[in-house]
Amino acid sequence: MFSFETTIRVRYADTDQMGYVYYGNYAEMYEVARTEMLRSLGMTYKSMEQDGVMMPVLELKCKYIKPALYDDIITVKVIIEEKPGVRIIFKYELYNQDKVLINLGETTLVFVDIAKNKPCVAPKNFLDRIETYFS
Repeated sequence: MFSFETTIRVRYADTDQMGYVYYGNYAEMYEVARTEMLRSLGMTYKSMEQDGVMMPVLELKCKYIKPALYDDIITVKVIIEEKPGVRIIFKYELYNQDKVLINLGETTLVFVDIAKNKPCVAPKNFLDRIETYFS
């Protein structure tokens, strides 16, 4: 199992009229966390695309437990429980600055060969970097 954590400060623009983080912005927090997780492995989406692989989102799940508010510091924990193949499932746990669980999420992404526009197995350089977490 691989896990990674990053923090995000809630901007005023992220909130709705009630002062809560707008529900659609949680998907953006998931994306920020995935991007930072890749960077922690020495990779980026751009480098994967330059190597001929893109990762579109196939499915998104989101469970709201408590609201996030303006200026909160949100810790986003990204978890990969299973070694990826053609698909990769990311699970997310979001905590506020008081370490209270406020949101659970999950996204399924697919590795796609850009030239063929068809699903493919995860790139070897990505698998090599996370292999130790699944031994």
